[in-house]
Amino acid sequence: MSKLPMDVITDVCYRLPVKTLVRFKSLSKPCCSVIDDPDFIRAHLNRSNRTRSNLNIILRGLHLYSVEFDALDTAIPLEYPLSNGAGTEAFGSCNGLLALRMTEKSLALYNPSTREFRRLPVSQIDPPPGESCKSGYVFYGFGQDVKTDDYKVVRMAQFNKDDEEDDEGYFFDYEVKVYSLKNDSWRKITELPHYLRFMFQFFYHLLHRRGYGVLAGGVLHWVMPPRIELGMRTSRIVGFDLTTEKFVKVPQPECADRNYLLDVAALDGCLCAVCNYNQEFVDVWVMKEYGMKESWTRLLSVQKTRAINALTFLRPLAYSKYRDKVLLEINNQKFMWYDLQSKKMRSVKIGGSSTSFGAEVYVGSLVPIEDRKRVENQKQNEREEQKKRNRKKRDDFLSQGFKLVL
Repeated sequence: MSKLPMDVITDVCYRLPVKTLVRFKSLSKPCCSVIDDPDFIRAHLNRSNRTRSNLNIILRGLHLYSVEFDALDTAIPLEYPLSNGAGTEAFGSCNGLLALRMTEKSLALYNPSTREFRRLPVSQIDPPPGESCKSGYVFYGFGQDVKTDDYKVVRMAQFNKDDEEDDEGYFFDYEVKVYSLKNDSWRKITELPHYLRFMFQFFYHLLHRRGYGVLAGGVLHWVMPPRIELGMRTSRIVGFDLTTEKFVKVPQPECADRNYLLDVAALDGCLCAVCNYNQEFVDVWVMKEYGMKESWTRLLSVQKTRAINALTFLRPLAYSKYRDKVLLEINNQKFMWYDLQSKKMRSVKIGGSSTSFGAEVYVGSLVPIEDRKRVENQKQNEREEQKKRNRKKRDDFLSQGFKLVL
């Protein structure tokens, strides 16, 4: 090992999976130094994204499971600290980090490849002062602010009046807070658009699992359902920019001029609009250049078949290695490969998972959750404080000893 040039070792390490690299850190100090280097971590992640390697799928059911994308054969239970069995949500992934929700007060970030875990500080959901209202549905999102290289969690809590019995009625207000990993703190967003009041509909969001923000172009996206009573006959895409921490307008695709349900997804980093027409067929559109309305392109269209009685839910997850197929999640029950050339579909059988699930794609990475400089500074400060305490004990002891002699 010592006879090999370090650039050769580095080039070999770029091609290795994350779990192997984690083991190799114990080989030698030079290897550990290479693998822990921020430039190496960034380059390894970029190569994984470019070659579509180190991909995994998280299955969200009663429990969390992980499936290797290249194999797509067996689901393995995902183990993580503070696991309390059933009920944990994985509401987002970015650069190998998963955002987990155990309860409304228990959120965490987790890297399954390195097993780094960080529990987020608790931030209460506070109803507006002076009004009688209660907390209702809560939306979550997770992503990276590329400009500052910070990872952020967004929480949008909706309130309705205590005497409001109709969940389809008008909601009172929203609270939006953003957690910054760099600052390890929450910040309340005060400038909120008026349309947030009408964003939630009970059956629309709960049955179609639209509570998780979809990350694309540095923006988290949700769907605002149609409100016929307000003259909004079609769904709209709502965006939250992680850099400016403001809600932004998102160009909509020109879907067919008829009633449809809209959903959002991300495919290879691009925003997707999924238009569902009465559960008969589904069109998937891709925004190839973020923010440009004219870049919306219809990627595929899926018809109801004998194997699929109703298309209640469909979402694209990832391209195949050679980008000739797209993996689809259908009805929260099955995966299917869609061939972009032949326009035919093929079922994918995955063993070991529950019969009903949601899916989240993540790439294995070495991206740290803890800021190593901050941790080292904290440890250094703790050592300094311990030295001060030891010196004080020694000085106190010597002082008492002199007094006894006198």
